[in-house]
Amino acid sequence: MQLVSSGFEEVLVYLIGGVIFILGGMLTSRLLRPSRPNEEKLTTYESGEDPVSSAWGQFNIQFYIVALIFLLFEVELVFLFPWAIVFSDQQLIQETNGVWGWLAFAEMTVFVGVLVLGLAYVWRKGYLDWEKPTVQKPVFKGIVPADRYEKINKKYQ
Repeated sequence: MQLVSSGFEEVLVYLIGGVIFILGGMLTSRLLRPSRPNEEKLTTYESGEDPVSSAWGQFNIQFYIVALIFLLFEVELVFLFPWAIVFSDQQLIQETNGVWGWLAFAEMTVFVGVLVLGLAYVWRKGYLDWEKPTVQKPVFKGIVPADRYEKINKKYQ
């Protein structure tokens, strides 16, 4: 008697193997690592630095808008790659007398056109424009007199 497996069974075997691999690695690391919690290890940090203020601070909304625009065009790439693979299948195009090729091309033209309209909209609204900060000249009050400061700067130029 010969067992015949379907593609779903193979995927299930890989999923079970992946879960066992991950859980095995986590269990092994739990058994081998030393556990010495202290106050320093349990504190929060941001990029290796102690936090300066609350994490609930206000951010410029433009960061979120740019992130959403970036995601929009990343999603475009997710759809373009499989489309290009299917569109390049010459046998499929020949079997349908070229109809499939023109239909796929028209669909993607409409899809990219909608994305170009979205880009034109955010560009027109100014969401891609960044406000340039103004550079302020440092003011030294009481630290070094202005004439001495200028004299030192001229000396080392």
